[in-house]
Amino acid sequence: MPRSNLAKKILDAGNVPKHVAVIMDGNGRWANRRGQPRSEGHEAGVEAVKAVVQAASVIGVEILTLYTFSVDNWKRPRSEVAAIMRLLYDKARSELNELNQNNVKLIATGHIDGLPVTRRNALKHAIKSTSRNTGLILNLALNYGGRTEILQAVKRIARDVELGKLTISGIDEGLFSSYLYTSGLPDPDLLIRTSGEKRLSNFLLWQTSYTELYITDILWPDFTSDDFFRAVLEFQNRERRFGELSRH
Repeated sequence: MPRSNLAKKILDAGNVPKHVAVIMDGNGRWANRRGQPRSEGHEAGVEAVKAVVQAASVIGVEILTLYTFSVDNWKRPRSEVAAIMRLLYDKARSELNELNQNNVKLIATGHIDGLPVTRRNALKHAIKSTSRNTGLILNLALNYGGRTEILQAVKRIARDVELGKLTISGIDEGLFSSYLYTSGLPDPDLLIRTSGEKRLSNFLLWQTSYTELYITDILWPDFTSDDFFRAVLEFQNRERRFGELSRH
């Protein structure tokens, strides 16, 4: 990807977010406005994913987490869910060479074992095949739900207390975080949501306590690398206080 003027401004500023998360919303509405099946919107959204992955790599983002499929998405029409699962399977296979060429390491966050077996195996193969890459970490939140993640962490901690592996006094934020799907990853610095909706939609509820939010009306399939750069530029112009008083 050619380096744009926006990318240069970001790199000149220096404080590039280490971890960016994205709620990729608006695929269905994009398709509806064009009189197309919703599956066409998801297909078009893949191009936006590729653009944002490249843009994140250009400016040195270390981790890009994409809200790919929620636990609540199973409630959608079966035909749409099947189309999304098929798209995941197809892209996990067809984009693997490009991920490796660009030194992208693929990981997944969520209840991966709850995915259909063929889709799960394709994903696991892609994860294994990119495991030695040292560039951008592309984290797909799949079959993911923030409340489910927290509840599972609580149950695992309770079990370890019962087994004597933990004491209640030893439970703190750091330990709790280590029981989450995202164990080992830093919390997102920036969360981007497309399509104008102003909610978290059960995404990274624990991890986004001090994350900067950027909401745009752009539907996900229309979201470009420059749109991503604009979100990062706005992040760079904000003062993150983490509960402290302003330094100005």
